Amino acid sequence: MEYVYAALLLHKAGKQINEENLKKVLTAAGIDPDEVRVKSLVAAISEVNIDEVLKSATAMPVAVTAAAPAPAAVEAKPAEEKKEEKKEEEEALAGLSALFG
Repeated sequence: MEYVYAALLLHKAGKQINEENLKKVLTAAGIDPDEVRVKSLVAAISEVNIDEVLKSATAMPVAVTAAAPAPAAVEAKPAEEKKEEKKEEEEALAGLSALFG
């Protein structure tokens, strides 16, 4: 996937997507470029109009699905169970926030 990202970065910067430039971007990102993958990607992209692909990708509508209402027959969870779930959620969020500083 990083090879495609590198190609998109080159495209966005207005640079030619060729083997040399792709290798430079990958190397700058700390990735050891694989010659075969670089050649394959450059060959595959050479026939593609990236602007058109990006337009069609962003023009697709996103389907929004609504959650089904809970059936009335379902019993409510005891308050103690709810408190435990909330505590677990808070712990998970605290761990997640530690990742981002």
